[in-house]
Amino acid sequence: MSRRRFLRQAATGVSLLLGASVPYGLAQLLSPEPARAPEERRHRPLPGALKDAADFSAACIGCGLCSEVCPPNCILFHEREGGEVVNTPYINPEYKGCILCGKCMQVCPTEALTETPRERVDMGIAQIDRLACYPWVDRGICGACVGICPLGERAIRFKMWNQYRPVVQQGCVGCGLCVEVCPHPSLPIRIVDRSEGTVTRHRI
Repeated sequence: MSRRRFLRQAATGVSLLLGASVPYGLAQLLSPEPARAPEERRHRPLPGALKDAADFSAACIGCGLCSEVCPPNCILFHEREGGEVVNTPYINPEYKGCILCGKCMQVCPTEALTETPRERVDMGIAQIDRLACYPWVDRGICGACVGICPLGERAIRFKMWNQYRPVVQQGCVGCGLCVEVCPHPSLPIRIVDRSEGTVTRHRI
């Protein structure tokens, strides 16, 4: 093979490679960067937990008593993350929500969990994606999230005129039962930090 022919074929190969990578590059450039990693979004603190994550990890001794007394068995433990969070408990509402029974707070032997009235628990707040929720996109009547809420209308209610469109209230404590029972496969309702609001904001 002549040197000229080799250089021509090499240049053609590089051009094809660059051309094929353009759509991927554009997709990466135009796609919005998520504000929070999916795993971090799903892992929520227990009721009555110390607000600072580092303080909670330092106070928790990983005894597992909170999980043993939990009626719905919704308390899981960090296993593979390593570091200070290993063996510390968390709740994944996509798996099981908290029923706000308070038993975990009662048995905690340290200051990691403090007994707190359920109306004052703060595990976050429910946030609804109105571009996916069935009633909000006129794809049927649901109301599962409103029906399951242990705090009633102080936490979530239907929009005025009984349109079966759920509206989260500031009384929501982030128990996650609404996430657990949501029938939509993409889970348009999730538990987030209060600073993120009760309605999902979409970037354009």
